[in-house]
Amino acid sequence: MTVLDVDVLRAVEQFVYREARLCDEHRYADWDALWTDDALYWIPANGDDIDPTRQMSVLFDNRSRIATRVRQLESGRRFAQAPPSRLVRVLANIEVTADDGIDLGVTATLVLYESRAGGLHPWAGRVDYVLRRVEGDLRMARKTVRLVDNDRPLTTLGFLI
Repeated sequence: MTVLDVDVLRAVEQFVYREARLCDEHRYADWDALWTDDALYWIPANGDDIDPTRQMSVLFDNRSRIATRVRQLESGRRFAQAPPSRLVRVLANIEVTADDGIDLGVTATLVLYESRAGGLHPWAGRVDYVLRRVEGDLRMARKTVRLVDNDRPLTTLGFLI
């Protein structure tokens, strides 16, 4: 069993919690600033072990597409989010799965509730991150959200999950 530095674990937990809060509060520019220049944000569809370059995904964004998505959400003209969903998420079972001195593999379970005019919708899954140490701070190089029901038709996903 590898011994994990408690300070590293606390920094990872605080990063994951902050990222979740920024999403819930629709603080898109602050959320956007958490990413590295080579970032990938992926939400698989139709199972977890698909190739996102060859098969359909709910979302598969590179850094440029993440920035475009943020601009759309900030414009106020994203009709799927007018008015914005009220969101609250809980991340638990946060575990550092890898640490090569630069990148950290992190996994967590996610439970998210979205409130819209049509009612309350639960979302659940596992989030896998690659967090990178950049000039003394952590940044997201990769975020993968594996929804538990990604093999079924999903309702509109117009917010950051």
